[in-house]
Parts: sequence; C-alpha cells; structure tokens
Amino acid sequence: MTDHASCSTILSAPKIAIIGGGLTGLLTATLLERASNQSSSSSNTPQITIFEKSRSVGRLATRYRSDSEAGKNWQWSFGAQFFTAKTADFQQFIAPWLDTGLLQPWCAEVVELTPANDRAKLTDIHSKEQWDAVHARYISTPKMTGWGRELAAALKYTTIVFKTRVAPLAQYLQYQNQQQSQNQTFNQNSKQTELFDETGASLGWFDWVICTAPNGQAVELMADSGFSQHDKITKPQMQACYTLMLGWDDVQKLPETLKGQLTPQWDVAYLNSAILDRVFIEHQKPAHDELLPSVTIHARNDWSEAHVDDGMESVEKQLLQAAKQALNWNEDSAPSQTDCHRWRYAATIVNKDAEELGILIDATKQWIVSGDWCAKGNIESCYRIAQQTVKAIVQTQ
Repeated sequence: MTDHASCSTILSAPKIAIIGGGLTGLLTATLLERASNQSSSSSNTPQITIFEKSRSVGRLATRYRSDSEAGKNWQWSFGAQFFTAKTADFQQFIAPWLDTGLLQPWCAEVVELTPANDRAKLTDIHSKEQWDAVHARYISTPKMTGWGRELAAALKYTTIVFKTRVAPLAQYLQYQNQQQSQNQTFNQNSKQTELFDETGASLGWFDWVICTAPNGQAVELMADSGFSQHDKITKPQMQACYTLMLGWDDVQKLPETLKGQLTPQWDVAYLNSAILDRVFIEHQKPAHDELLPSVTIHARNDWSEAHVDDGMESVEKQLLQAAKQALNWNEDSAPSQTDCHRWRYAATIVNKDAEELGILIDATKQWIVSGDWCAKGNIESCYRIAQQTVKAIVQTQ
C-alpha cells in the first residue's frame, strides 16, 4: 500500500527526534518509515526516537474501572470520541484497520437535547441525524487507545522513550555558548541538535527535531531558541475541555433519559446548555456490548476555557449539576461512578475563511513544529500534518 506522503523516498539515514507520542507523532514516524521503505538501500533507514512525557501513546484516551462483582468494566473515551476520514489518502491509510475490525464505523443515532429547567420540567429530545457509512465516524475497538498502540507496535525503526520531558531547545544554545566560551571545539556548521531532558541529561544528537506538542507547550519548548517561525506558533487559538465520566451499576438503574426506551432512541446528544456540549453513550457503541452502563459528557469549550484554572472539585460539582438537569436523574437513578478530567489544550478555534497554518519549519536548524492545531485540530489533521512533515524532510535530503 502506498500513500501520498511515501511516494518519494528519504535519500539518507537521518537521526530524527519527535517530541510527543500523540497521533501526530506516531503518524509522522509511520510515514517516515514508509518513505524510507521505498528505497532499496538499507542505509537509508531513518533512526527515529519519539520522546513522550507520559507512559502511553496515542492520546485517544480511554479510562475504565472494574466492578469486582460483575467482572465487567465501566469505560469512557474521555478524549476524542471518534474521527472522520474525508480525504482519499486518509481513507486508504486506515483501510487495513477497518479490514481487521480494530477501526469500525459508528452509525450513531444523534439527537438534540434541551435540559429540563424552571419553565420545562422535562428534558426535551428531538432527532437530529444518523451517522452513516457514507459519512462515517470511526472509533477504535474495544478501546480508543487501541489504534495508537497498534501504530506504535508496527513501527520497526522507531524507539519510543516514555516518561521523558524534553527541555526547551534553548538549552542547546546555552551548550553552544558554553563550549565557545571555554574555547572548546564546536562545529557551528553542523545542523545537528542536541536535546536534553528536564534534569539536564543529554538525550542525544539529531539531524531533525520535530515538535508535535500542543501550541501552548510548543511555545515553551521553542522559547529563546532562535526558531525562525516562533511568532506563528501562537497564531492558532486553543481552548480547554472538561470531560465528565459517569457510570451506573445496571441498565435498569439508568435514568429514563438514557434507558433507550424513549422515542427517539439515541447514542449521541448535542446539548442546548450553557455548560455542557455533548453526551456519548459508551455501552451502545460497536463492540462495547460487555460494558457496564457508561456515559461520557464533554463540556463546552468556551465554558471550559473560562474555568480552566478553577479547582477540579468545584468544576466537577458544576458539571454534575448540569448533567443531572440534562439527564434528569433522581436519587434512585443517580450514577454510582463519577470522574472528571481537564484537557488544557483540547480544541483549535477554526476560522473557516482563514488559511490553515500548516507545519512551521526552520530549514537552517532543521526544526519542525507541527500538530493537529496547525490544521483543523481533528484526527485527520494529524495525518495531513504528518504528510507535510515527511515531504519537507524528503525535499531537503
């Protein structure tokens, strides 16, 4: 299988550092390896290292809790709930995982939900649309984390280093200055960059450094480094998102709004709410039949951003109150499991009339700043940005 990014080949074997093991980082490594595989020479194989600050990859986050009596789990996709594939390249790319069933289309019934209030004592639910195979939304089964882990497992020439925070790249400049002040030999013409971790320990020398972190973190990593495109990093604006996770011990204990006995029945609800944005019923997704009743609720991005520095206890209390109003539970139908998570950089504000930023490249230093926020902020953007990155590296070889 070929794709647009791998129609050219990497002409030499560069050492490449990728900061961030999210989907942009994984897809960049995947396409770099595929580009090198187009060459018949094994000497062209890139040496890729992904530095990830957490202990896992993919950022298609899944959280679960186990019930010891039932032997089953509550499970919440508390990051991205699904993704689309609108371009032919990306459709071709995901096809193998659709064939295996790891990725599946989610043909959800979608409604518009107006919570009960002082004027309307009951929640109002109206059909909105059904997602179908033609305009599919895809999920990874049995967990959203599964696809990212499969991408990581398939990498042959890439090392993933977990629990490692890369220090701001200005440390490399400090190293240069120190070497020069001590009259030590330093090859100023070399395009290699030495990376350090937050303790000051060297992470190695690299021909290319690719930063795939959210732009708020990319600003910190590139601060005072002389990165020629630094002023453009803050151009896209990103907002936070709080996610509320709810679980019930049994379907019969669900509030009537969630039991599936209402007309219309639904899987996803768009909310008319000042606080909440969408509700997703996890146990009704494909290949999720064995789950205990689990519901994920995303707060509105503007509300989340306005409360981004509030204490989690206060935020969760407000979200629960709004969810109770929307789903209309009482003492007998209240959730037995609750949890809350804050995504500091969750959504890119997309101006439909504005041109996409695209990757930011400093050709002199051979540094690239990328991420889904350089495009539309969705998962398909991760792929398109990875394509741009590989093309830029190939063209400079």
